Amino acid sequence: MKYRVKHLMEYAGLRAVAGVVTILPYRAALAVGYGVAWLAFNIGRFRRTEAERRIREVFGDRFDACGVRRIAWLSLRNLMFTAVDIMRTPAITLETLTRIADYGEIQRVAEAHGATGRGAIFAIPHMGAWELPGRAMILRGTPFFSVAGKQRNPLFDHYLNSTRARSGMPILMRGASTLKQIINRLKQGEMLALLPDVRMRTEAVKVHFLGKEANIGGGMAMFARHAGVPIFPVIVTRVGWTRHVGRIYAPVESDPAADKHADIQRMSQAVMDVISDAILAEPGQWFWYNKRWVLEPVEGK
Repeated sequence: MKYRVKHLMEYAGLRAVAGVVTILPYRAALAVGYGVAWLAFNIGRFRRTEAERRIREVFGDRFDACGVRRIAWLSLRNLMFTAVDIMRTPAITLETLTRIADYGEIQRVAEAHGATGRGAIFAIPHMGAWELPGRAMILRGTPFFSVAGKQRNPLFDHYLNSTRARSGMPILMRGASTLKQIINRLKQGEMLALLPDVRMRTEAVKVHFLGKEANIGGGMAMFARHAGVPIFPVIVTRVGWTRHVGRIYAPVESDPAADKHADIQRMSQAVMDVISDAILAEPGQWFWYNKRWVLEPVEGK
């Protein structure tokens, strides 16, 4: 396969940074991420204007210019911190996670639910270090898996998938046969970690989100309904640099007797309400830089 020069340069930069952050102590590795974030925010102005516009779209005049800038900065800094966490994930031990993360509540619920023999969906938005809870559950023996789409840079795609594979979590690639695999795994008692706060380009499920209307994928609720499993909203946040906290909320169950489309919309809305409240309470924790801005209208409308 031939790669574009841009892809090769991006990949070279990624591997150089990864080589450094995987051998440094945790706080020192995060300091590297901080430096990259500072350069991207202040010198490269990486999507900064768009991120600040989105923040103002959601919050109006609640924050002045300094407040908007601070939210945008924290969001990018936390994104870079999360990238460092992903690079280091395969080598993270249960002992380390126990020291830096409070995921006890999530683990207790996962273990208690797993004892029933039913699978479940854990809806984890782009907040905090959103991939770390999956590593924690895997290390404790909980059968978690996830679904991922392809990155535009195929070299990035290979790196991410190989890193996730080494962390112990099975990753299914989106495709025509994925739906059946997901439902089968859920019916067999496995747990699916899913990122629900992503916009769909074509009309899917309309929900109220961050005070606006959003068009999100219906897969989360559809999987729950077809497999007969609950959805647990999960919010993970970063406290300072090195501390991680996870909160899990009441399960959202499907109603087999209800109209399919109404049931999917109800479940989706219930999950997104939890996420919306969390973002409004701690906006700096959320990823405001996503290219697929969740509040953009459906294409063609």
